[in-house]
Amino acid sequence: MSRISRLNRSDVAPELRNIYDRYLQQRGNVPYFFRTVAHHPQIFQTMIAHMEAVLATGSLPTRLKELVVVRTSQLNCTAYCLASHTAISLKLGWTPDHIEALKNWQSSPLFSEAEKQAINLAEAMTLRSHDYTTQEMAELRRFYSEGEVVELLAAVGLFNYFNRFNNLLQMEPTQPATAEELAEAGIDPATA
Repeated sequence: MSRISRLNRSDVAPELRNIYDRYLQQRGNVPYFFRTVAHHPQIFQTMIAHMEAVLATGSLPTRLKELVVVRTSQLNCTAYCLASHTAISLKLGWTPDHIEALKNWQSSPLFSEAEKQAINLAEAMTLRSHDYTTQEMAELRRFYSEGEVVELLAAVGLFNYFNRFNNLLQMEPTQPATAEELAEAGIDPATA
């Protein structure tokens, strides 16, 4: 169990309930991490806004960003984020074989050269940010514009933050919402 309590929808200020409702509708749960961060409403609201901007805006597909998020979470041994973002990645078209192949991506035929460069960036930023070479950046830039590099860096950086937060709190993977939680948000449990 997490080292800090998780707030239920009924525990948060009315202006935060719309975030809970949106995630209940989209994912069928409110991630435990979000429910923990909700102890500080301003951090919660800005964290959600930042995460959504990082993952859902820009010119790169969310699918690629989720792939580097999963690799970052593998490297940080974060079961919490791996469970959530593996499920999201699978919904976006990656396969279980892709997720497994991330562990040996350099030799995997499942990834394009552009995808391999993004995965390499995730590894470098997570494990050796001071040692990322000029040559590596040049290889990355063959496939991605400066703005797209920023998108990838933001996704990896955000999840290095999220991974460490969840690892320290010993956060367990989020379970589906209960029928009561769905009903409280006005979602018919039979259709969720």
